[in-house]
Amino acid sequence: MNLPSDSDYETGDLDEAGAQEAADFLRQCLATQTEPVQRYLWRDGQVWVKRSVAARPRWHYWLLGLFASAVRLPALAPVPNPGGEQAVRTEARRLRELAARGLRVPPVLAELPQGFLMEHLGRPGQPTPSLAEEMNENTGDDPQKVLALFCQGLQATSRVHAVGTCLSQGFSRNLVRCPDGVIGYVDFEDDPQASLPLLQCQLRDVLCYVHSSAVYLLEAGQLEAAREPWRAWLSARPAALQAQVADSARRMRWLRRLPSDRRWGRDLQRARAAWALLEA
Repeated sequence: MNLPSDSDYETGDLDEAGAQEAADFLRQCLATQTEPVQRYLWRDGQVWVKRSVAARPRWHYWLLGLFASAVRLPALAPVPNPGGEQAVRTEARRLRELAARGLRVPPVLAELPQGFLMEHLGRPGQPTPSLAEEMNENTGDDPQKVLALFCQGLQATSRVHAVGTCLSQGFSRNLVRCPDGVIGYVDFEDDPQASLPLLQCQLRDVLCYVHSSAVYLLEAGQLEAAREPWRAWLSARPAALQAQVADSARRMRWLRRLPSDRRWGRDLQRARAAWALLEA
């Protein structure tokens, strides 16, 4: 069976008149929009307007920074997000760069200093769920689907790395399944490459994806079954990345001592499940 590719997906490329129309529409939306992201209907299709907002307070990143320091993993340190107009420029730029590399991201239709207009990755009336949503929904009903979705996310991550770049936050919630089955990528408010070498950025993608996905495998009873495809996927990655993942697993060995009782909360379950998969 031939799987769909990114090039098979039609997007709304605009001519000069269309580009002006999009800019005018964006200007009108920004004049009244109060939410950071809002959906609209435009030209019989669905679009999104993302407007500039203030940066999160630095203390929001304190816990992640403390964890990164404790395990000596710079790849997990918070990436600066300046917020405001600079964050708008960063996300619009990254979306265009990733699209130019042949990756499935929302096309940017118009950009102003206060925000930008992007096309929806889905089609009218068809959902575009994140892998996190789908895995969570199927932990009880279809455990095999959870495993298949996890593997699909791994392949989507390696597709990004194969073209010489990285994601911003490689969590399963930021990988979305388009109606044609291809995985798309969303949420690029920060640029890890501005503060980390590319290898560390790609390691960050892997750790973020495993950390955000392994708990669904655990809840679906598929964590053991996931070890073999995980090892196969990792063995096909560049040696430098394999070494970084192995070193990360060693530094995180103390996670195995965390309580396994669910009464301690899902965050601890998430961390333990991530380490259990990484150490495989």
